[in-house]
Amino acid sequence: MSAEHDRLAAATDGSAPWRRWGTYVSERAWGTVREDYSEGGTAWESFPHDHARSRAYRWNEDAIAGWCDNGQRLCLGFAFWNGVDPILKERFFGLTGNQGNHGEDVKEYWWHLDATPTHSWNKLRYHYPQRAFPYDDLVAENDRRGRGDLEYELLDTGVFDDDRYWRIEVTIAKASTDSAVFVVRATNEGPERATLHVLPTAWFRNTWSWGGPEARRPMMSWVDGAVRAEHPDLGAYVLRGEGEHQPLFCNNDTNAQRLWGMDGPAFPKDGIGDHVIRGTDTVDPDHVGTKAALWYRLDVEPGGTTEVRLRFGAESLLVDTAAGPSTAAPGDDRLLDTREQEADEFYAAVIPANVSDEDRMIARQAFAGLCWSKQWYHIDVARWLDGDPGQPPPPAAREKGRNHAWRHLNNADVLLMPDSWEYPWYASWDLAFHCVAYAHIDPQFAKQQLILLCREWYMHPNGQLPAYEWAFGDVNPPVHAWAAMQVFDIDGRGDHEFLARVFHKLLINFTWWVNRKDVEGNNVFEGGFLGLDNVGPIDRSSSIPNGGVLEQSDGSAWMAKYCLDLLEMSTTLAMVDKAYEDVATKFFEHFVRIATAMNTKGLWDEADGFYYDLLLLPDGTRIALRAHSMVGLIPLLAVTVLEPDVRATLTGFAQRMDWFVEHEPDAASVVAHTFATGREDRSLLSIVDPGRLARICAELFDANRFLSDHGIRSLSREHAEHPFEVALDGMSYQLDYEPAESTSGLFGGNSNWRGPVWFPVNHLVIQALHAYSRYVGPTVTVEVPTGSGRRLDLGAAADDLSDRLVGLFRRGPDGARPCHGRVERFRTDPRWGDDLLFHEYFHGDLGAGLGASHQTGWTALVADLVVRRASGTDRVQPTAARPTVAPTASGDPGVAGDARPPERS
Repeated sequence: MSAEHDRLAAATDGSAPWRRWGTYVSERAWGTVREDYSEGGTAWESFPHDHARSRAYRWNEDAIAGWCDNGQRLCLGFAFWNGVDPILKERFFGLTGNQGNHGEDVKEYWWHLDATPTHSWNKLRYHYPQRAFPYDDLVAENDRRGRGDLEYELLDTGVFDDDRYWRIEVTIAKASTDSAVFVVRATNEGPERATLHVLPTAWFRNTWSWGGPEARRPMMSWVDGAVRAEHPDLGAYVLRGEGEHQPLFCNNDTNAQRLWGMDGPAFPKDGIGDHVIRGTDTVDPDHVGTKAALWYRLDVEPGGTTEVRLRFGAESLLVDTAAGPSTAAPGDDRLLDTREQEADEFYAAVIPANVSDEDRMIARQAFAGLCWSKQWYHIDVARWLDGDPGQPPPPAAREKGRNHAWRHLNNADVLLMPDSWEYPWYASWDLAFHCVAYAHIDPQFAKQQLILLCREWYMHPNGQLPAYEWAFGDVNPPVHAWAAMQVFDIDGRGDHEFLARVFHKLLINFTWWVNRKDVEGNNVFEGGFLGLDNVGPIDRSSSIPNGGVLEQSDGSAWMAKYCLDLLEMSTTLAMVDKAYEDVATKFFEHFVRIATAMNTKGLWDEADGFYYDLLLLPDGTRIALRAHSMVGLIPLLAVTVLEPDVRATLTGFAQRMDWFVEHEPDAASVVAHTFATGREDRSLLSIVDPGRLARICAELFDANRFLSDHGIRSLSREHAEHPFEVALDGMSYQLDYEPAESTSGLFGGNSNWRGPVWFPVNHLVIQALHAYSRYVGPTVTVEVPTGSGRRLDLGAAADDLSDRLVGLFRRGPDGARPCHGRVERFRTDPRWGDDLLFHEYFHGDLGAGLGASHQTGWTALVADLVVRRASGTDRVQPTAARPTVAPTASGDPGVAGDARPPERS
């Protein structure tokens, strides 16, 4: 369909490794668990921002507009200096969780403007102040402010007043699988002539300081007017800059003298920065090392633009030729124009033609953010726990501290990250949503990601999926099976091999869930479930007051949904392989038992028409926690529709369904609606029957409760005037509505889930409504909003929700985008307001973006909403199998397929 599709196909079949190089460098590596070797597990303090310029990273690198191979052996990035900052701007600055008044928070402005999945075309914009960057002011003022105060942002400091800033665009275009052109365009937005120092930088990830088999030291040198970088695995690569510049060399080694007053290597990691800013003799006069930069000094008139252009590639390819833009060499505009045109053609094929220009821009920037958020992630937990042979041993407490039970986990892969700065580590819960959006542009990579987390070097031997590096053993809602089915659908429902691979692994994971999270064996589930479902008056991840047990409506519903997702996977596979029919029966029966327990053991409140958590105290007291939150909406998500050909073809499964209900009278009433065929003879499997659905929808679409102009709130707005309270063990616990950042530090309870709009759960609600709609048809309607007299069928109601979510990014009648909030610069200045940030969550009343600012991972679901709405593919595909089986293997080691990165073989 396009040249980019051809490149993806070549990368997948192994004929050309187009995924080998990409924007795989994190935008933050300091302050992470991987780099924490402290006794108390204080990651942010153990490796602070002040160390980042001087201290070699153990596991990953970071950069601005970073570029590396899929084993992150050789990296490129860009450093800037405005002539007054105390340090080079080599990485984006932000506050740690302990410094910010609402947790960790980046304090810079940059946008991922465009990208294609093979990274043949990439564009990033950064706004860099011309005044001194206010590092100390940002830390001090945010430290002074409390949770009840607004965050103190970079714009608030006045550093951008009078437009004194540089508008910097970085464009990267691949000329071949192993070469690229880099262009930096800098515009002086200020009122006076100014100088910008630009330092394109290449360096090797430090693998030589830690001992072991990776301790081979590569080398960079200045050869024929270019930086030559030779690595024992990669071979020789060259970085050549056009125009006037000065080469600077040092080593990617720690400056032990600066940090600890100890002797260290000559010309350490911060040597280039010290030389540029202070004129020190900290760069190697022989022009050799493991880190090198080309120093450009750009004098620009006000309003003027200048550029730096570079070529990078394998030494054997980087030669001057006029053969054309498809070859490795030319750095002229032909290559850039060609790659941009090919990106346009690619997204024209991905995003339907009937999408408006505004929505097309929104979807394309969301896809770009996903591409830029791919990062090479590396940790070997056993080695992290035990320490490196070339380093002092870690504290003894580490053996019983964080992640000590995950010694098997050994990751070195390119992964879709939640946020390129704030969450520079994968999370299995987040990744499921990332893959659904990403599957529209590169389904093979999305499938590889889902398989990867189920592999032996990720999944725990007991079957648990890793949560995230802060605590791999934490528990998130089980959405992996749902994501696999979504990706299978988006990819055309032909790759049964992929589905079977994921299914077999998830059987192990499902068994872990049942054994660990259903303590009483009564099909009602407990546990923390740290996801967008933990809105409650008490911290559900800690011990329950009075020694009680919290039976969870959402926890149980997530497990019911897991059953249905695995049921759908197994029936889909059984249509081409009867061996899966028996296990489909198993998941049907397990689902029915969970649904029966939820609807008969007190989680459903008939009087209120809503689901609540139930607190069981040792003396037998049962307390319903009557908070109207996402907890009570999650049961809606446990729904699937069986097409008539499933029962007709899988006769053994159909007969067992009938037998089970006949011989389980308590369950018969709960699932009776399953046996009442709906539209086009479909069958409905759901916790919530059509009668309960109408009652829950009345609350869901109430503008004074859950429905906002921008999506579904996670907590009903009624709790603003009527907080929920419960007294336990002499203590009063309260839950009240907060549309923005939480004023409470209680993690897992009154945290920042308390009212904002979150894309993942909204997306699942939309899908659930479409599922119900396919069963009941257009004759069943609901009021949207409740009490308005405007009645919509369930599919139209789902579309209404989708429009509200996409509308977060659209320009409103006042010309402003709700996601930008009330920040005047974003509302009125097109140099700021036309580019989008995809925040972690959004203000429950105003729609302003909150939390992590580059959470394009799950908020990229907006692109999925745009594409599906325009193409009419809201899970309408029948379960009936298509006979073709598409390959999932890839010839691109370390990025797609199961091959390990070369350095790990």
